[in-house]
Amino acid sequence: MHWSAERWQGAFRGVPAHPAGLTSSRIELRVQAIGFASRGWPVLPGTYPDEDRWIGRHGRQEHGPMPVHRDWQTRLGTNPDEVTAWWAEHPYSLLIATGHTVDALEVDAALGRAGASVLRALGFPVPIVATPRGRWYFLMASGGELAAELADVPGIRLHGKGSWVAMPPTAYPGGAVHWRVKPEVCAWRLPAPDFVQDALRTGRENLDNNADVAELLAARR
Repeated sequence: MHWSAERWQGAFRGVPAHPAGLTSSRIELRVQAIGFASRGWPVLPGTYPDEDRWIGRHGRQEHGPMPVHRDWQTRLGTNPDEVTAWWAEHPYSLLIATGHTVDALEVDAALGRAGASVLRALGFPVPIVATPRGRWYFLMASGGELAAELADVPGIRLHGKGSWVAMPPTAYPGGAVHWRVKPEVCAWRLPAPDFVQDALRTGRENLDNNADVAELLAARR
């Protein structure tokens, strides 16, 4: 569900041109959250880093980001007023609740690059997010199941119903979540789950073949 132009403009009325007391990171998070919600992507405020801990939820958490509200599944944000208010005072992490409109396939950076190369060669880019911890998220339409060939691969995780993923520009200690492929590149269209998984399967095969070639060349030296 997309917001009307009036609702979109109204969401920004609370953001002054030269805001006092709002950091630039907070404003950027707020603007991005409004943008996602306007396209029907359910957003959530998440815990954010403070030195070596994550804050924003009761107590200091060792791991993050995670939803601020424990009942987050009843608070999926696509309401403009609510989304605007969430990022009015705190630089909460920007989370997308998966399993409703958006799902995400999480892989390591090596497989992420291999899969992205396959998609680039096909001429069909998909939205891809990367974290400072070397994890890549391939965004896709909700509703798919993880293929058996990928389910057995360590480090691969399908984020569906009951899960979430961090979105740019969420901060981590030592870096920020960023786009590898922005959704504007594919006109905000989310690919079918099978399409993304096929690309990652091919990417994994390419990695395995390259490793075999490297091992063969090393043996001949």
